[in-house]
Amino acid sequence: MRNYAQETENRVAFIKGQLEKAGARGIVYGNSGGKDSALVGILCKKACEDTVGLQMPISARNYDIDLRDGKEVSDKFGIATRAVPLAEVKEKFLETIAQVTDVSDMARANMSARLRMITLYAVAASENRLVAGTGNRSEAYMGYFTKWGDGAHDINPIGDLTVTEIYEFLRHLGAPEAVIAKAPSAALFDGQTDEDEMGITYARIDGYLLDGAASPEDKAKIEEFHARSEHKRAMPVTYGG
Repeated sequence: MRNYAQETENRVAFIKGQLEKAGARGIVYGNSGGKDSALVGILCKKACEDTVGLQMPISARNYDIDLRDGKEVSDKFGIATRAVPLAEVKEKFLETIAQVTDVSDMARANMSARLRMITLYAVAASENRLVAGTGNRSEAYMGYFTKWGDGAHDINPIGDLTVTEIYEFLRHLGAPEAVIAKAPSAALFDGQTDEDEMGITYARIDGYLLDGAASPEDKAKIEEFHARSEHKRAMPVTYGG
């Protein structure tokens, strides 16, 4: 197990350094009510008093359990929180786009993450803040994030941590049990959970990433996800002459 007391010091120093380098006055991040955003919020608050978490509900779960859990974290750790409901915004945007194309289910789902990204950057640009990302190593390897959505940020203080390590870190910091116990979900649509959508558990993904331990079937599935999503982790291809 990692030394999470030392990890906290190192990551707080990293965040402070990035703020100083950018000349930014504060941080903004998406407070989704989940494990990753909880850890990012706690670390950013330790590094910067002027940290703001945006709660940006779109799905029914967002307006219920996610708002409640996100508020519990922010209250416990003294993190400023603002609510920016996006359900009506998304519906209006869908109506507009539907005039020029038949919007696919995937495009509809990814729209939620990209609307949140737009919101975060609007606040960041208006208030001289850095956008802190909330993606973890397990999601990144699987490509389980939205390109130019939750994959867009200025800094990411937890991107090297697997889901298993995220949980360990949160327990070390005394995060509310609610965010640790709930099923991981991007909450891009109602009823979604990460593991159901990928067809494999984070425990099995992390076993492979941390120790190389995986059945042939799991290894094949994980590497297939990784290969298929390589474009998400790479900079856009540019013609070089």
